[in-house]
Amino acid sequence: MASSSNLLFLSFFLFLTISQTQAKTFRPKALLLPVTKDSSSLQYTTQIKQRTPLVPIKLTIDVGGNFMWVACEGYVSSSYRPVPCGSKTCKISRSGVCVTQCPPPHRPGCHNNACSQLSYNPYTRISTLGEMAADAVSIQSTDGRSSGPMVFVPGLVFTCTSSTPSLLKGLSSGAKGIAGIGRSQISLTSQFASAFKFQRIFAVCLSSSSQSNGVIIFGNVPYEFQLKDVSNYLKYTPLIHNPRSTRRYYSKDDPSTDYFIRLTSIKINGRAVPLNMSRLDIDKEGKGGTKISTVDPYTLMERSIFAAVLKVFMEETKGMTRVPSVNPFNYCISSKNLGSSRVGPPVPTIDLGLHDKSVTWRIFGANSMVQVKDDVLCLGFIDGGLNPRTSVVIGGYQLEDNLLQFDLVKRRLGFTSSLLFMQTTCANFNFTSSV
Repeated sequence: MASSSNLLFLSFFLFLTISQTQAKTFRPKALLLPVTKDSSSLQYTTQIKQRTPLVPIKLTIDVGGNFMWVACEGYVSSSYRPVPCGSKTCKISRSGVCVTQCPPPHRPGCHNNACSQLSYNPYTRISTLGEMAADAVSIQSTDGRSSGPMVFVPGLVFTCTSSTPSLLKGLSSGAKGIAGIGRSQISLTSQFASAFKFQRIFAVCLSSSSQSNGVIIFGNVPYEFQLKDVSNYLKYTPLIHNPRSTRRYYSKDDPSTDYFIRLTSIKINGRAVPLNMSRLDIDKEGKGGTKISTVDPYTLMERSIFAAVLKVFMEETKGMTRVPSVNPFNYCISSKNLGSSRVGPPVPTIDLGLHDKSVTWRIFGANSMVQVKDDVLCLGFIDGGLNPRTSVVIGGYQLEDNLLQFDLVKRRLGFTSSLLFMQTTCANFNFTSSV
């Protein structure tokens, strides 16, 4: 006979359901999470209200993370339910691990016959086994223009893991886990879409300021910042499948949950950078290619690519005053008498050529140059070493004040380049409720 917990999870369909009462009274068009930049760790964090009664939980965002995990020390909730081994949820999570016996007393993180997952800290690259579970979550709704009423999800799947110092090491101060929104069937993206019948589409807009929030919006709605619908400015490039995970520990059959795009060229001031094109392809082992990351604060490039970019950028800025480099950057200039523009320091633009010659992601000075001292700017690209698993990792600084739409239905990435060019920023989303 099936256990009561098994029956409960079978009734969740794939992940979770919303109550019939709520469905009749209010069905949101989309959901939002405010995003804060931690000026110390340079991580992007959010807060999710979880458990019964609800408790605010600070999480670091990993745009390529395959699920949400939370350190469960002191976890108390009357609505917590472990995911049973052999359940549909366990199978689609690609767990492969089942804890048949957990020593009593049973508690969040320790139950018999519980599906388990490796919770991964992308900063220390340490993984710890945790118990998969479902619990109540409350999240803000939105129409893409302003915030709306809070909505309730009775059973959001996550991994409840031990609060070992090594697992939380490197996370933003106060963060208790990772909010994964990657290409998996148990990411927040997939679960919210399943709960509220959204398309699997979400948008990320990271603020460059630690004083003002950016936003993640789940669902296909207009994206309005300071009364400007910037979704009209999106350009698109295909999302590329990587057959191998880029995490430290993975099964050979695990595909990557990161978002990869096809980079075909780089131009600086319109001048082509000579590149080893083989580095831009993903090989059968999953090495190479270009991915989007909110974990890496700056763009990383395989050494030969970085050297070529640096050489051309230096030549194109030879009239500017070079100053000693500042770790972790290689090339810095004086900003005295440099001036400014609407899109940041007036330095050469960097164009990332994508799948088609007509599709270019332009990086202006606001996203290429980092102010490290009062009068010092440094090129915000970093040498990624000789043989990195991924050749180009587009980091958080290059994403700030750019709207990115991840469309898992059409398998494409939409991007705007800098919103500063449109005289708005990611901090201009209206978090004031229209209700």
